[in-house]
Amino acid sequence: MKFVLFNLLQNIPNKLTGKTITTQQFLQNTIRQAKLAESLGFDGYGVGERHGTPFLSSSPAVLLTAIAANTSKIRLLTTVTVLSVLDPVRVAEDYATLDHLAGGRLDLMIGKGNDPRHYPLFGIKEEEQWEALAEKYDLLKKLWHEENVTWEGKFRTPLTQVTTEPRPLQKNIRIWHGSASSKLSTELAAKNGDPIFSSNTFHPQAKYKALIDHYRERLDFYGYDAKNAIVGAGARGLYLANTSEEAIKRYRPYYNAYMNTEASKLNESPFKDLEDHIQNGSALVGSADQVIEKILNYYEAFGHQVQAISVEGLTAEEQQEQLERFATEVIPVLKREIPSTVWDEKRPILT
Repeated sequence: MKFVLFNLLQNIPNKLTGKTITTQQFLQNTIRQAKLAESLGFDGYGVGERHGTPFLSSSPAVLLTAIAANTSKIRLLTTVTVLSVLDPVRVAEDYATLDHLAGGRLDLMIGKGNDPRHYPLFGIKEEEQWEALAEKYDLLKKLWHEENVTWEGKFRTPLTQVTTEPRPLQKNIRIWHGSASSKLSTELAAKNGDPIFSSNTFHPQAKYKALIDHYRERLDFYGYDAKNAIVGAGARGLYLANTSEEAIKRYRPYYNAYMNTEASKLNESPFKDLEDHIQNGSALVGSADQVIEKILNYYEAFGHQVQAISVEGLTAEEQQEQLERFATEVIPVLKREIPSTVWDEKRPILT
C-alpha cells in the first residue's frame, strides 16, 4: 500500500489554544509539512482546492510548485482540481508547467468539488456541474495529448488549431477522479480507464463500497480489465495514542469542531459522535494496532492500493507527532501486508 498526506489548508482557530496563525505562517507550515512527509517516507502529498474562507487552497498549482522546489521524491497531487468551474486551457498550461518544475512528479485529481460557493464565483450553475466536468475533462485530455486542437463545446469559447505550451513532461500524467457521492464520477472515470480516489470520510463504508463496486463494473463494461483497477481512499482524521481511550480523549475537541463547520455539515454525515464514527466509519483514532486493523478492514471492502490521511486542525506539534507515529508504527506493517505498484511504473490507464 502507498500512503499520501492530504491538506485542504483550512485555517481556523485551534480548538485547544484558540489561536489562528497568519496566512503567511500557514502556507510556510504547509511547505514544511510536505518536506516532513517526504522525509518520513510518505509516497505523496496532496493539496486541495477551495475558494473561500477559511480555506487557503485557492491556488494549488502555485502551492504545489513551491512544494516541488522544496522536495525531490514525493508525488504531488491535487485533491481535487475543481475542473467543473475552471478553464481547461488554463489547467492544461498551469499543470504542465508544474509537471516540469516537479520533475514529472505530478498526479492530477479532478472533480466537481465539495463547496457550492465556487459555482456562482466562476459562472457555472450547480445543476450543470456534471455536464461541465465531463466536457472540460474531454478537452483537457485533448490539449495534453494532441496538438493543433480544434474544439467546440458548451462551457467555453471554441478553439481553432490550439497547441498549449508547455507540453507535459510526463507522457501521460495520471488523472484520478475524486469520488464522494455520485455514480456520475465513477462512470466518468471508468469510461476513460482512469483511477478513482474515494473520499471515504463522512459516511459508512457501504456507501463508498457501492461506488467503488460500480466503478469496477463499468470498467468491464467499457472494455478495461477491472482486476487492474487503481483505487485510492481517504479517512476521517487520524489520531494515534497508546490506548483507544487516550486517542479519543485527545482527538474529540478537534473532531467536534470540524464536524460543526459549514463545510462538514454540507455532507450530512449520519454519525452521531466520534465513537460512532470510529465504530462504523473510517476515523483512524486509537492505538496503532487498531488503526492498522481499520485500514485492513477497508482494504478488504475497497481493494484500494493508496491510503490518504489528514492531520488538519491539530496543533503543529501534534501534527508532527501523529505523522511520525503513523510513519513508524503503521506504514511499515501495511506496506508488508498490502502490495501496491502505483507510482512504481508509468502506466496511467488500465489498458
